[in-house]
Amino acid sequence: INKDIFFLSQKAEIATREDSEVIVDLMDTLYAHEEDCIGMAANMIGVNKRIIAVSMGAFNVAMVNPYIVSRSRPYEAEEGCLCHKGEKKVKRFMDIEVEYQDATFHPHKQKFTGWIAEVIQHEIDHLNGVLFIDYLSKLKRDRVLKKFTKAAKRAGE
Repeated sequence: INKDIFFLSQKAEIATREDSEVIVDLMDTLYAHEEDCIGMAANMIGVNKRIIAVSMGAFNVAMVNPYIVSRSRPYEAEEGCLCHKGEKKVKRFMDIEVEYQDATFHPHKQKFTGWIAEVIQHEIDHLNGVLFIDYLSKLKRDRVLKKFTKAAKRAGE
């Protein structure tokens, strides 16, 4: 799992049919992490494309080029992520409507609610380069960035 915040903070590029193998890899990776993960974005496996995979309970769904087109009923959630330690408080919406393509690039427009809506919003944050540190105060964000920069320098030595 990619934990490089500099890579993860980039906005993902539009996925095309040439990225079909990435969809398979992402779905396989989600399956391999099913004990501790219910959603993944392609950048979490090192590919900067607009592809997410979400566990819908009995099955996993790939969403290619997903965009939230409407949202309602805001609330505060506490979320964790494989890309970082701990949990964070974030603003989410109970109801969302998403336009996306499936794994065969057929278009869909679908409404989601509750837990699944929250997971989709989290994964789309990844695609938009939004990180957990973006929800922190400036002071806390600066501290975290300083730690990541030091760790990256040590790893590069």
